[in-house]
Amino acid sequence: MSVPPRLAPPPAPLIRVSRGTGTGPTRLAAFDAALVAAGVPAFNLLPLSSVIPTGAEVRVVEPGDQLPGTHGDLLYCVYATAAALDPGAQAWAGVAWGVRDDGSGAGLFVEHHAASEEALQSDLDATLGAMMAARPGEYHEAGRLVASVTAVDRPAVAVVLASYAAVGWSA
Repeated sequence: MSVPPRLAPPPAPLIRVSRGTGTGPTRLAAFDAALVAAGVPAFNLLPLSSVIPTGAEVRVVEPGDQLPGTHGDLLYCVYATAAALDPGAQAWAGVAWGVRDDGSGAGLFVEHHAASEEALQSDLDATLGAMMAARPGEYHEAGRLVASVTAVDRPAVAVVLASYAAVGWSA
């Protein structure tokens, strides 16, 4: 009787976190420019509710190291975006994450936007702390990434995006 080959477990999901800023003639054009700058120029975004799956690794990456995909693919992600529309106005966007202390990789993302860094950091702290405290087990903050932009003469947008997976369209 032969022994079946041992299958290797699938690799732990890698969640890539990047940021970008952009400007444009409209808020939507500025948002698009920020997505391009963050390294996700060709995806349809599917926002998730912020739970990091067991076994995941969260890594801050440069935009060029974001999840690859084909034009029009679906991108499962968590993201924060903030817009500054008037000259001199600031936009701050940020994502923070916490993971269980048990080494499982399981955790939580929180995403916020604000008109100042102080307000953004305060909201990230309060929300992540409350969400980690509401769950069984011990958690700790594992990271955060923020982006900011100041409007000059046109709308400006900051975005921070955590990409989970990209999938193509099926017929």
